[in-house]
Amino acid sequence: MEFVVFDDKCWRNFFPITLTRSTGDLRVGILKLRQRIASYFALEETNVIISEKLKDIYQERHSDWQINTLKNIDTIFINSRLKTNEELKKKILSLPENSCLLCGDDILAARFIPEKEEVSTENISSLFENLKEIQIKEDCFWKYIWELISENSDYILHDFKEYFFDKDNYFETETGVTVLNPYNVWIGEGTEIKPGVVIDATEGPVILDENVKIMSNSVIIGPVYIGKKSIIKMGAKIYQGTSVGPVCKIGGEIEETIIQGFSNKQHDGFLGHSYLGEWINLGADTNNSNLKNNYKNVKIYFYPKKEKVDSKCQFLGSIIGDHSKTAINSTINAGAVIGVGCNLFGSDAISDFVPSFSWGMNSKYETYQIDKFFETANLIKQRRNLNLTDNEKELYTKISQQNF
Repeated sequence: MEFVVFDDKCWRNFFPITLTRSTGDLRVGILKLRQRIASYFALEETNVIISEKLKDIYQERHSDWQINTLKNIDTIFINSRLKTNEELKKKILSLPENSCLLCGDDILAARFIPEKEEVSTENISSLFENLKEIQIKEDCFWKYIWELISENSDYILHDFKEYFFDKDNYFETETGVTVLNPYNVWIGEGTEIKPGVVIDATEGPVILDENVKIMSNSVIIGPVYIGKKSIIKMGAKIYQGTSVGPVCKIGGEIEETIIQGFSNKQHDGFLGHSYLGEWINLGADTNNSNLKNNYKNVKIYFYPKKEKVDSKCQFLGSIIGDHSKTAINSTINAGAVIGVGCNLFGSDAISDFVPSFSWGMNSKYETYQIDKFFETANLIKQRRNLNLTDNEKELYTKISQQNF
């Protein structure tokens, strides 16, 4: 039996974050969506169907993955947007041959022997033709990027119980560190916590992964996850519902926010109810709003419709794509969407929708010259002993040409 995790047409619902990654690589809680599916189904190999635009960089980064290639054997296909639970797992594993599970009009899972050898997100719907349809009524899909923000606290709690509670815990703190409800705290090997730190796990778990550094006088209130090799700066205030991926630097005040990884918000300033990609830098005293003054739902730009929609969220901050930057004292309005590769500065508040590769102030954006972007992006990656590859340059060039 083969298992394949696939991105469907709704990968566009998660732009700009999925302009540069698979839907399955979106983080919520502690894990990424694909990782959670792989754990539930005990998958030993990684077989994925993603956008053709992403295939080359994924093949470059994951040479051992099977990407957009199928075998002529009995295969179960699982949608990467699946909100996995035990009941759905049983339904998927018990699927008859040549059948599919539907939630509304979307394929949740399918089982058959594929005839095609190559496929991508762009043409995957043709794979599922002429299958027996089994409809289920429960809501089992992630539909929008802001849903991940809203449910992040619940998933940190879930993942802590499932994957960390019984895992080897290197719980050891210096004199002067205050820990409330230590049974709800997991500390990875090599993690360093300086005196004056307060970890409050009364209302939810706090997970500090391997080789994390927490500087003095920081306060962390769970549920919170801090990823491997990340640094929490002196005096930081990390509130509930925050997931920080690997190799980040975090300071100031942050709550109900997901950061994919490799990003810096290391100075004072507030970041709330937001979703950030990778290689992002927020300048000192960058602040975002996460609540409108009239307390109404926040409207947000939605790529598939090319217009703002009602998020149905009273609290919603900003969505920021990979490699975007803000200068010191930047202000970001509630519901702002900032694309990939932007460099933003000036006294005007950043609001509404900022297309990828925008440069300048809100009142007058110019196009960020792609060669200048490559130069800066490569310098940033070199600080992590990495380089901007030709495949990455090709992807970013396509994004810049499509006004995303």
